[in-house]
Amino acid sequence: MRMNRGQLSLIGLLLCCWSSVKAQDQYELNTGWQCANISRVTEKGETISDPAHALTGWQPATVPGTVLTTMLNNKQVPDPFYGMNNEKIPDIYNTGNDYYTYWFVKDFTEQPAAADQQVWLHFRGVNYSCDIYLNGKKVNAATHHGMFLRQTYNITRLLAKNGHNRLAVIIYPAPLAGNPNGGQGGDGIIAKSVAHQYTAGWDWIQPIRDRNTGIWDKVTIEHTGAVDVKHPHVVTKVPGIRLPEGPQAPAIVQVSAELENASDKSVTGAVQYAINGTTVSKKVTLAPHATTQVQLPDYTLQHPKLWWPNGYGPQALYNLQLQFVNAAGKVSDKETVEVGVREIQTSWNAHTGSREVAVNGQKIFIKGGNWIISDAMLRFSKERYDAEIRYHRDMNLNLIRIWGGALTERPEFYEACDKYGMLVFQDFWFSGDCNGRWVDPMKKEDQWTRRKYPDDHGLVLSSLTDQIKMIRNYPSLALWCGGNEITPPEDILTAVKDSILPLLDGTRYFFDYSNSDSMSHNTLGGNGDGPYGVQPLATFWEHRTFPFNSEIGSVGVGDYASLERFIPKENMVAPEYPGNKVDSVWYYHKYIGYDGFIDPYGKAKDAKDFANKAQLVNYDQYRGLMEGFSAHMWDWYTGVIIWKTQNPWTAMRGQMYDYYLDPNACLYGLHNGSEPLHIMYNPIDGMVQVANNTFTPRRDLMLQIFAYDMKGSVDTLTQVFADIGPTITKRYLSVKRGLDKLRKDKGIFLRLRLLDVHQQPVSENFYWLPDEKGNYSGLQEMAQAAAQVTAKRITKDSVAVTISNPANGPVAFFNRVALVDMQTKKRILPAFYSDNYISVMPGEQKTITISYTAGNETTGIELYGWNVKEGYYAIK
Repeated sequence: MRMNRGQLSLIGLLLCCWSSVKAQDQYELNTGWQCANISRVTEKGETISDPAHALTGWQPATVPGTVLTTMLNNKQVPDPFYGMNNEKIPDIYNTGNDYYTYWFVKDFTEQPAAADQQVWLHFRGVNYSCDIYLNGKKVNAATHHGMFLRQTYNITRLLAKNGHNRLAVIIYPAPLAGNPNGGQGGDGIIAKSVAHQYTAGWDWIQPIRDRNTGIWDKVTIEHTGAVDVKHPHVVTKVPGIRLPEGPQAPAIVQVSAELENASDKSVTGAVQYAINGTTVSKKVTLAPHATTQVQLPDYTLQHPKLWWPNGYGPQALYNLQLQFVNAAGKVSDKETVEVGVREIQTSWNAHTGSREVAVNGQKIFIKGGNWIISDAMLRFSKERYDAEIRYHRDMNLNLIRIWGGALTERPEFYEACDKYGMLVFQDFWFSGDCNGRWVDPMKKEDQWTRRKYPDDHGLVLSSLTDQIKMIRNYPSLALWCGGNEITPPEDILTAVKDSILPLLDGTRYFFDYSNSDSMSHNTLGGNGDGPYGVQPLATFWEHRTFPFNSEIGSVGVGDYASLERFIPKENMVAPEYPGNKVDSVWYYHKYIGYDGFIDPYGKAKDAKDFANKAQLVNYDQYRGLMEGFSAHMWDWYTGVIIWKTQNPWTAMRGQMYDYYLDPNACLYGLHNGSEPLHIMYNPIDGMVQVANNTFTPRRDLMLQIFAYDMKGSVDTLTQVFADIGPTITKRYLSVKRGLDKLRKDKGIFLRLRLLDVHQQPVSENFYWLPDEKGNYSGLQEMAQAAAQVTAKRITKDSVAVTISNPANGPVAFFNRVALVDMQTKKRILPAFYSDNYISVMPGEQKTITISYTAGNETTGIELYGWNVKEGYYAIK
């Protein structure tokens, strides 16, 4: 950029003070809150917020948190996630809103501001309405409404002279909670408010009794000078087609921000940012009590380190520091943005009839998972977000879709997605179920009426504007979407497409709704999204669905250790098939039938046997799902998004790990089937194929195919050299005829390997194939394997577990490794396994590494398998 001499002098002065800048002065009010139901409070907010007023009989409150969370923590209600306890908690539809209307009070120390210093109060999320008082004064002129709309107040003049302050907030539930009558979103009335819809119940959750009323997100105090830096916006342009490796051409960084001058006089200074050791600045003069949008000069970043989705390259992040410095060289305010240099493009693939996503000029085959919310009662934490997104990384996925019946996720969620390379497909807060797409006898109002929900469209637009500003800087955020299976009302949709997004973002593609024609045509031979239940493996290979399927999924019951956490002993009864007889607690927790898929392994003897055999089905289902889609990438499909990968409640369907963050076999089947370079077997025609979801061609591979019988004897079916180009799937040869003969009586194991030029495996896959009648008769007769287990500590937070299987015996089949507390034998959660549910060939060994956060417990290893005796092993 070109500057005059005066500007250069000012910039020089500002640069001198850059190194002395401290972090933004901000802290969270997250402890020491008290609360009381409005039935116990007769005083007004002005009195309650007086620090001298005694709070007699008030109880501890959880903030951030909901009313129900506070009641649970105070032992006033049982854990609604266990058994049928949720039925013991009064529902707001029956009690009326006053039952869950609460006052929340927080005493805090904050000295009066000096000179031109300003003090700000921020609420990042309140559900649903609130009035705020501080030191006997009303803070918000009018009652706040809306779950998603953030609030900021300048409280400089309201602070107590002695530094002892009291904040009092009355929280009102949404005016119409809706009847939780068993419909999706209950009777639909919950959608009349600008809030999430699942709290009235869905097919994967029971109703949340207070509809998540409360101060559910962070409350913070911020200090600034006269000028507050607000809503920074960073856009990166990466022209051309890039590769993760090698020299990089320049990228363009564009930065803007809002500057609010809270003082009574005009302020002159400079807004500036530093990135990669370089400072970019712009001189501005701000009018008193005015907010000004400032666009800084574009910056050309030489040799950029690029951000890539998981599996395609590293996730480089730059620390960008944006601040306003006044003419005296004093920093007034500062914001920090983690910047991922990347550009996301989309195009229409005419061959598949679907949207295609590219990052930095390279097309990406989307392997995604649908995400509801981290915790149904909004008990969020940075650590839980990190663990959940890490699991998605470990599944070898590259995208998470945030479903429209929930919310705009918290910044900590996107931080984890940035870290682990997960693209994000963000729905807005509408659903076909509540917002009128279908005729639904469970709904109170007709489709035409529901089509106009929510009631306050102005509040929707304000909330959308605010939430877009909150998350638009995250490189992981890739796509916007109007809603789940339906668009917002026409006036909202038009405003979002024509005004709000072009003004506030404009860099990401917008889908009108989650399965719209702009995403995926229902092409010839297509049958829409889904299926949603357990399927024959052949279905995933031969049944053609939407070419960019936004929802397809299957079963997901956890193992016995998982079930024990929320099902009482008396309800540990295996579902019966045929007849679909299901225990009441299983049914309440949304069990989805495994139909006849357990029986081929032998009828389940009890709940533990059922859960163990369910893991075999789980693994096969999700490996088969991803393999079937990968086999047809760029021909039938440009992507797939699994419904769904996690549960925010103790449900029993569609989950790769349970609510307690314990993974099941779904995760590892998906981990296998989604690996970037993957060898696989087509169960229909017996074709061995390789999917290469990387940008690197491979011409140094050896393809090996083996068959093992139930006694461990091995046949080498073939061994040939193979090569494959980037981002394609290639068919090699069929082994159907030979396998059909070998598997006829007892079934057979099929082992596929890809070796590199150093004869090291780069992909390995292991299938168990049934006999000619479709039963796993051989598995039911397998001899026990004499597997040996050793565990060695690598670091304080990691362990290596090696399973050795002696020669001249059977395969050590389907072994589950778990990190446990040796005193209680309970699993340590979360823990991250390099692989699991593994099989070890005779005469071989395999090692699994486990990462976790070490505590004071005595750790050990639990291991059990199909034909390996359960045991516990000390860590050396």
